[in-house]
Amino acid sequence: MPTLEDVRIRPYGVGDRERLRRMSDHLSKASLYTRYFAGTPRIPDHHVRAMDRLDHWDREAMVALLAGEIIGLAEYIRDVRWTWRAEIAVMVADPWQRRGIGGRLVADLAGLAGRRGVTEFVADVIPTNREALRAIGGAWPAAASWTAEGAARFRLPLPMP
Repeated sequence: MPTLEDVRIRPYGVGDRERLRRMSDHLSKASLYTRYFAGTPRIPDHHVRAMDRLDHWDREAMVALLAGEIIGLAEYIRDVRWTWRAEIAVMVADPWQRRGIGGRLVADLAGLAGRRGVTEFVADVIPTNREALRAIGGAWPAAASWTAEGAARFRLPLPMP
């Protein structure tokens, strides 16, 4: 059985489109719902296309790869008004959830974002997504949330680089 040591983390690249599409095969309907806040049978095409337009500064993504396949994705999109803030989203293939992949992705993405002037992530989480709420509580114990459009919204300060 592969372990966390077998997983490679790197920025999303131009050749990752089909890997991202194949990741859908390892995501349950519940996982897709908690990521996209809507029922969808696969990673939506508009999201796959948007990943092709990463500029690797204001919009960045990191992937976790195992045997050449994407098993995790974390991305941020910088706020155009408050450029020190970025929205973050994370998705991990079901067999790899609760095994540290999300935490590694977020740590690497936060380090990169911090070097680019981002000092705070904002995350929207469906209140029933207990795993995400637990992960946020573990990484940001003092994080408070408020309700916005049916989601728990968090402001997550990044450590200074």
